[in-house]
Amino acid sequence: MTTITTTALAAGLWACPDCRTLCRAGVGAGATVRCPRCGAPTRARKADSLSRTWALLIAAAILYVPANLLPVMQTSSLLGSSRDTIISGVVYFWTSGSRGLAVLIFTVSVAVPLVKLASLAVLAHSAGRGTADPHRLGQLYRAVELAGRWSMLDVFVIALMVGMVRFRSLAVIEAGPGAAAFGAVVILSMLAAASFDPRLLWDAGGETPHDQ
Repeated sequence: MTTITTTALAAGLWACPDCRTLCRAGVGAGATVRCPRCGAPTRARKADSLSRTWALLIAAAILYVPANLLPVMQTSSLLGSSRDTIISGVVYFWTSGSRGLAVLIFTVSVAVPLVKLASLAVLAHSAGRGTADPHRLGQLYRAVELAGRWSMLDVFVIALMVGMVRFRSLAVIEAGPGAAAFGAVVILSMLAAASFDPRLLWDAGGETPHDQ
């Protein structure tokens, strides 16, 4: 028994980016139609999806280095002053007995952003090559989407780390340049995920890619 599959694009249908309602395709390259349900502008694919995604990913990857190497906070107390990076903060909590908090900070602030950037790079590369396993990569995209909902947790954990140090040492805390770089990484990764059009994975899996 032969199973015949097709895509909404091949059937002349577009999905609304807001409410996911299927709309009749517009005529002509770059055409845009209004969703009959919510009125949102709908088109075959996000404009310049891959180029925007790659640009944002590269910028986030570049800033990821100073975000982890530069100090995120500068501490001043009666005992002196210090400049702490994310990693030194992880070491501080680990050696002071707060190992659970150290693991949380490392996971959310170091591991998760790196995995997210790598996953988006795999998705963009697979869609751009013209060959992909849309089912497997679709699961990866959904995982990235799920992680994106908790992206601001990274910034919250950094704020928690600053607050804990302030509470324990009664010190004066000032944000360092690493904090700005870290916040930029979070924002750029969120924008990269929003710019990527997962429908390109289905194009790469069967039809000619459409990066309009």
